[in-house]
Amino acid sequence: MINRALMPPGWKKQWHIGIRIRRTLCAFISAIPLVLRIKAKTMRASEVNFLCVHKKLRSKRLTPILIKEVTRLCNLDGIWQGVYTVGKILPTPISTCRYFHRPLNWAKLYEVGFSHVPSNSKQSYQVHKYALPSRVSTRKLREMQEKDLDAVHSLLQRYLDRFDMAPIFTREEWEHWLLYKKGSVEERVVWSYVVEVTSSLLYVARSRFSQ
Repeated sequence: MINRALMPPGWKKQWHIGIRIRRTLCAFISAIPLVLRIKAKTMRASEVNFLCVHKKLRSKRLTPILIKEVTRLCNLDGIWQGVYTVGKILPTPISTCRYFHRPLNWAKLYEVGFSHVPSNSKQSYQVHKYALPSRVSTRKLREMQEKDLDAVHSLLQRYLDRFDMAPIFTREEWEHWLLYKKGSVEERVVWSYVVEVTSSLLYVARSRFSQ
């Protein structure tokens, strides 16, 4: 069952595709609509944001089947361009990037198998190494509120204008992705913060992680 409250604006139910054996979900892929700007031209596209195959079935060529099916459904809606990321080199990437992880809860990440203990270290040292300071060093840092959305959205658009290729976010999309609404029953996974000086929003610092 899909929780519609968690879905971004413009989402399509048919773009959530799964393969199951009896009652067990063995593979899944999902995509969302996207407006993409390439230099001065904008186009409708789809963003494939999740793909997972059961580890015992990863040699059964389920991934190409899922990709072909989500591509077919996007084509039926008149969308012929798709955006996705992958950790391997596939022909031919339009962009590459380097990123790093900064564990916020190393013990939990180790428990679930995401992090490991280096050969020359111990668990206690890793916990100490990645421990967060008791006080925030950034002055006037506060949680983002609904009144900040227009300034944050404007700031984001000015930043993305520097690049030849970038997504175009509406205010509603930005509100969906970054603003946590108090009283929501869903588990919180995004924390958004702003720094405000003399009533001018200077920049946004975002932390995103799962508990």
